[in-house]
Amino acid sequence: MTLATSISKDPEALTLTIYVELDVPVERAWQLWADPRQFERWWGPPSHPVSVVEYDLTPGGRVKYFMTGPEGDKSDGSWNVLAVDPPKRLEMKDADVDDLGRPNDGNGMTTMVVTLTERAGGGTLMGTEVHFYSVDAMEQVVEMGVVEGMTALMSQIEAVLADD
Repeated sequence: MTLATSISKDPEALTLTIYVELDVPVERAWQLWADPRQFERWWGPPSHPVSVVEYDLTPGGRVKYFMTGPEGDKSDGSWNVLAVDPPKRLEMKDADVDDLGRPNDGNGMTTMVVTLTERAGGGTLMGTEVHFYSVDAMEQVVEMGVVEGMTALMSQIEAVLADD
């Protein structure tokens, strides 16, 4: 169950961090990332479901997926996996890419770090920290609606966990 979601922007550190409190153990929360079928069910905003093309969560591995919009339009995403410490940490290089893996619209690649920590009294705090190369890149992503999109996709985690 999703208990709370908070988002903080730090222009000085060039980070955007999303925290979600989950009422499940860290090992169960890790499966949201480790299992590509579970990942597909919550990562995309509700109006843009995700389909995984490649899913290798090992250092040097790659995750490729696409989101399909209501009109059938598709946007591709790709992550290069930098570090994995199951069930606690995942670090990836992130970019919106075309079919050949090239960044779209000149968007610079960012680093995304996911941490899963046990909450006092049980449950998990899942943090997703996105690092940007510049304030302009961060502002561009925020203007594109990433805060609203992340809030919407995190709200879908509860349904995935409820299937247990």
